[in-house]
Amino acid sequence: MKIGVLISGRGSNLKALIEACAEPGFRGRIAIVISNRPNAAGLALAAAAGIPTLVIDHKDFASRETFDAELDRALRETGVELICNAGFMRILSDGFVEKWRNRQINIHPSLLPAFKGLHVHRRALDAGVRITGCTVHFVRPEMDEGPIIAQAAVPVLPDDTPETLAARVLEAEHKLYPMALKLVVEGRARVVGEHVVLSDADGGNVPAALFMPSPR
Repeated sequence: MKIGVLISGRGSNLKALIEACAEPGFRGRIAIVISNRPNAAGLALAAAAGIPTLVIDHKDFASRETFDAELDRALRETGVELICNAGFMRILSDGFVEKWRNRQINIHPSLLPAFKGLHVHRRALDAGVRITGCTVHFVRPEMDEGPIIAQAAVPVLPDDTPETLAARVLEAEHKLYPMALKLVVEGRARVVGEHVVLSDADGGNVPAALFMPSPR
């Protein structure tokens, strides 16, 4: 399966996906990495791995729709079958999202549906939660909505700051996103209604897990 990765910044989750796709037997490959910011550090990571890169600067477009149209064109010309948002800091238009329905996934640094949007870790600390985490989900037009593929739980420690909590959640993201991508490219994560049904390697259904992969 040809994968297109959308980034805006440093590309730490991109690095985890590149490493996953390089593993023997992985059924997907990253065909292109696209950034809306010319100075995104993740572009250098992709280039070092021999992956084609492209900059589509959103500032060059008069509207969200024209930017999205160019993004859609570039992905389709490359033959992309699945999009991975990896720190892509743009809200995509409803039309774009519907064109890629059930073929675009995103990672968010909370246990959705809790703490959608920005400033997630500060809000989690302010709310006094004892457990937070991250979620990989299929993208829908509404922000941070969509069928959940997998989630990882991360404890909130008494002396946490937004920065220390963010760092610990990011470690979980780097484990969770490759596993969720593997489930999708292998056809083991199917959207039924607005929920994801997971199956094991033999096609049988498997129960949902709080952390997938296991933190062990």
